Order: sequence, then C-alpha cells, then structure tokens
Amino acid sequence: MLNTDVTLRKLEILCSFIRTGSLSKTGEELSLSSVSIHKALHSLEGGVGCPLFVKEGRQLKPLPAAIYLAEMSVELLEDMGHILKKTRSKAGLESGQIRLGSMYSLTANVIPRIIMGTKIRRPDLDIDLHLGSNEELMKKLSEGAIDAVVIATPPGKLTDGLQVVPLFDDQLFFASSQKSKPNEAGIDLSQYQTEKFLTLQEGFATTSGFYDAFKLAGVKPNVVMKVGDIFSLMNMVSGDLGKTLLPGRVKALMGDAIALTPLLPKYAVTQHIALIYLQANELNANILALAAEARMLHRKMTEAN
Repeated sequence: MLNTDVTLRKLEILCSFIRTGSLSKTGEELSLSSVSIHKALHSLEGGVGCPLFVKEGRQLKPLPAAIYLAEMSVELLEDMGHILKKTRSKAGLESGQIRLGSMYSLTANVIPRIIMGTKIRRPDLDIDLHLGSNEELMKKLSEGAIDAVVIATPPGKLTDGLQVVPLFDDQLFFASSQKSKPNEAGIDLSQYQTEKFLTLQEGFATTSGFYDAFKLAGVKPNVVMKVGDIFSLMNMVSGDLGKTLLPGRVKALMGDAIALTPLLPKYAVTQHIALIYLQANELNANILALAAEARMLHRKMTEAN
C-alpha cells in the first residue's frame, strides 16, 4: 500500500531539487521556502522507507535511491499531467472550447451578441453551438454533454449544483398571419376554443407556455399539428395554416411575416431567459467570460427597457 507521505507534490519537489541541485533554486522554481522544501523531502524519505539523502555540512546530497526515484517520477508526473488534461476534456473543460446550448428562438439576436462579446474577452476561444428544446438542453447539461445553456428557466426549483445568470423576461403573444390578424387589442383566449392551433412538440418552453395560457383561460385548445422547430412553426403560421402562441423575441427572426397580438393580462405567461451552467464549472475561465458577458447583456437590456 502506498504511504500517505508519498504525494505527487513531494515527488515534484524531489525532481526539481535533483535537477537544480539546491534548496534555494528549487524554492525559486516552485515558489516555496527552503524550510518547506526540506520538510517535504524529509517526509518523502520517511514515506519511501529508505534513505534518500545524506548531509554534507549544511547541504543535502542525494543518494542513488533519490536519483532513481526522481528519474522514474518525471515520467509519472508527465503521465499524471496527461491524465488530468484528458479528464478535463471529458468534462468539457478543454481550455480552447465551450459547448453552448440554446433555444432556436434566441439565435437571431441574443446568442450572436453573447458569442461575439465572449470572443472579444477570449479571442482564442471556440464556441460550439448546440440547438434544441429546453428539455433536451437541460438533459445534456446535466450529463456534461454541453457546458452551458441559454434557455427559458424551467418552472419550479432547479436542481442543486446549477448557476443561473438572468438575461431578460419575455411574454407569449397570440401569433397569426398578417391577413388574419385579430382586431382586438388584447386576445381573450377563452373565445378561441374552436380556432385551429399549431404548436411545437413537447419539451419546448413555448409549448409549456402555450398550454399554461389556455389553462388560465379554462379551455382546451384545438391543436391540429405539432412541429419540431420554431422556424417551421412560424412559416406555417405566416402561411395561414393555423394560429399559435409565440414569445415576443421571434419578431427578430421573422420581422413582419407574422402578426403578434398581446394576450389579455389575466392570460399572461412570462418566460425567464437565463444562462445556466454547472456550479462545478464556475472557476473555468471560459465559463467566467461567458457569464460576465451574459451579465453585461442583462444590464444593457434592462437599461433599454
């Protein structure tokens, strides 16, 4: 069994001492005092269980056993460095890359601003963008398949170990083609029970909000089709194949191709858009840059409103 006095740090000190030949030079190289180095080498000697040094006056002279241990430890320390690097890579903490997840509806405005701002902070950083539904992205985040997500904050209490940086709040609107735009200033969903509606598939935040709004209205919507992405949904609505509920941010995606009419306040559904990442990654310099940019964007959007 390996003695607890034998540690990688002590082996690193031994290698430096054998290479430099003095306590003072080892101290300069490793930013340690001569007393700390002497204690570490003495402790290592006890842990190995055999003499490693002899004193010659005030100097420590390494014995053949110390030289052999240092030679073998160089390769061991290099291997451990490779192991730690691969471990960080498996955890998605490779220094040059962030895997960022986002909802489709954020790709026209918010995500480009976050990516550009983060790249200014860290020019050599590569950002790999993953698009999907809220549910899919949260699952990937929890599994470590992506490093951070920009999504609508899931309802209820989030699981422990997550950091949340708020970005902005968004409301759901009644979406229709321009030619069938309602005359009302505010939509009473209880009057649209027989209307044909289109929605996204399950797992999207907008789908959950759609049903939440109709639940507030006390009616069951007549859903005639479910689609897999918000672009297809908006194209179908603009083609007058049905109505739906969409967040206000989609105007940046489609402009005036669809009409967005506010719901009556009693049917209001708010989405809280935020950057979410694992607390375990909060010391990662790339994640810190991403979070800083998200906070700056939040301030700018708050001031603009």
